[in-house]
Amino acid sequence: MGRFMAERMLKFVAVDRIPPAKRAPKARKADFDEIYADFPVVAAAGQAARCSQCGVPFCQSHCPLSNNIPDWLKLSAEGRLQEAYELSAATNPMPEICGRICPQDRLCEGACVIEQSGHGTVTIGAVEKHLTETAWREGWVAPIRPRRERPEHIGIVGAGPAGLTAAEALRRRGYKVTIYDRYDRAGGLLIYGIPNFKLEKHVVARRVARLEEGGVAFVLNCDVGRDVSLAELRARHDALLIATGVYKAKALGVPAAANAALLAAMTYLTAANRVGLGDEVEAFTSGALDAKGKRVVVIGGGDTAMDCVRTAVRQGARSVTCLYRRDRANMPGSRTEVDNAEEEGVRFEWLAAPRALIGDAKKMKAVRAVRMRLGAPDASGRQSPEEAPDSAFDVPADLVIEALGFDADDLPTLWDEPELALSRWGTLKIDERTFATSLPGIYAAGDAVRGASLVVWAIKEGREAADGIHAMLEARAASARVAAE
Repeated sequence: MGRFMAERMLKFVAVDRIPPAKRAPKARKADFDEIYADFPVVAAAGQAARCSQCGVPFCQSHCPLSNNIPDWLKLSAEGRLQEAYELSAATNPMPEICGRICPQDRLCEGACVIEQSGHGTVTIGAVEKHLTETAWREGWVAPIRPRRERPEHIGIVGAGPAGLTAAEALRRRGYKVTIYDRYDRAGGLLIYGIPNFKLEKHVVARRVARLEEGGVAFVLNCDVGRDVSLAELRARHDALLIATGVYKAKALGVPAAANAALLAAMTYLTAANRVGLGDEVEAFTSGALDAKGKRVVVIGGGDTAMDCVRTAVRQGARSVTCLYRRDRANMPGSRTEVDNAEEEGVRFEWLAAPRALIGDAKKMKAVRAVRMRLGAPDASGRQSPEEAPDSAFDVPADLVIEALGFDADDLPTLWDEPELALSRWGTLKIDERTFATSLPGIYAAGDAVRGASLVVWAIKEGREAADGIHAMLEARAASARVAAE
């Protein structure tokens, strides 16, 4: 066994890191198709064989889902792809989605031991995507078939990654599950927030279809607090999970006379994704949400900002500039996304912060910005940006998009549930062990609890909240049996 592993693995010295083929910038700027090709089978095996099979797998410990990465890399290198897929899917209900959109450079690949030794990380995300795409093609993605049906019915508010993950985990245990979502399609951020060039929508749609085929019910165009109250849902179900995400944009907070041309990132991205899905979007048709021919400035340095700048490029913007108040090394977004944006012609103004929007009520003209410098570290350990004196400059702009992050909605007020407790950050307060909220029988997971974060964290918390709900219902059933005896 030792000789066999040595023959198959530990190839990082002899085999270079080669990521999947990436479409040329000129070609990919002309459409919204994904920019990375899938690995050929032989290439995927060769890249998986570069894994050093560490005794302490830092890639696994840096994955929020604790995926068994070295094990499924080894199986992939040996050509045992179905086993590799099944091992991957054992801890992740959406491996092909994580393989596409996780910032591997900040998670598993960033912790790869051979990357630290200078040989270049294993292409973990690309192999993960390859495994699952192969599984869908070969029919290895098994349908959801509970061993037994349970009488309890669980409602989930929100059809994003946390809600979809919890639905699968609960349905596998035999619970009846209904998901309520305010949009007309299930998927939440995966459908309306992330552009096609990172995640084509059919990838999400087939996961949703699999849940439906497995018995999960969806009630769409249903806005809790307007179309149905939380109290009604509590009466209808044995337990509820709140997985609504966070969508309220952080305000730019600068003087602005031209508000009509100042857009929140999600407003802009949702319109672009709807158009890509074939919907008629009046504000896009009118030009208000279309970047074509415009000088676009995006303010922010996270992955949402990168989605905005790259979308504007594809819409035919005259120019696209990203303003970020820290430097490249301190930006929160994926380094890979920044590289892709630069290849596509996006200009970055590092260490620059907006101070005013110049224009009138009819037309935006420019963003007045100032240069920043990094001072002493803040509470998080990052250097705090400070304004450099006499450094103001203008960036010409016809359209400005604010991508500064998201705050939680005030759900207790929106849903008329004052007893639903909030954390000091305005997110839902939960028992971190069980994911239970302050209201009996109601649980919460994902960005509604954590605040705006990565999809992989929402998946993890959806899975753990499902465990909390299951434990509560099992305890309730056991108590009922004891009482009956």
